[in-house]
Amino acid sequence: MIGMVKLDPIAEFREDHRKVRDGLLELMGALQSKDVVKARKILDTINVLVGPHFRYEEEVLYPTLRVFLGEYVDQLLTEHDGVIATARSCAELLKKDCLTDEEAKLAVSAARALLIHVSNCDGLSILSERLSKNEVDALSEKLATARKAGVSLLDWAETIRKK
Repeated sequence: MIGMVKLDPIAEFREDHRKVRDGLLELMGALQSKDVVKARKILDTINVLVGPHFRYEEEVLYPTLRVFLGEYVDQLLTEHDGVIATARSCAELLKKDCLTDEEAKLAVSAARALLIHVSNCDGLSILSERLSKNEVDALSEKLATARKAGVSLLDWAETIRKK
């Protein structure tokens, strides 16, 4: 690890949330205007970004934060189930060449629900600040490993996730 710069996992976690927030807002705009091609590109970008993030959360961060959150971690995992299901259905919907008004409206609502998860999840940063230096260092290594693997959300959920 000589010469490798350690990631600040708390700052990186928050920055991921900012990127996802912005992507979801862009996605909502594309869906509202029924620009399927643009929406598909945005969803693909989010899928690639969120894969390592979710993997890091579920495999490392959530178990580490269980000391603070207890059973609430199980609710976060359940929320991830919903996010994955929503991403799958949105990806399926965006295989179409055009959307009906109703499909676009439902997809915007789904993206909004994901935005709420992002907002709520960002609060975990404040708890992470209470971890020891060794725990933060371990988070840093695991986040770097998840990012290096680069598995998208839907691929990770299908092939690696233990659910």
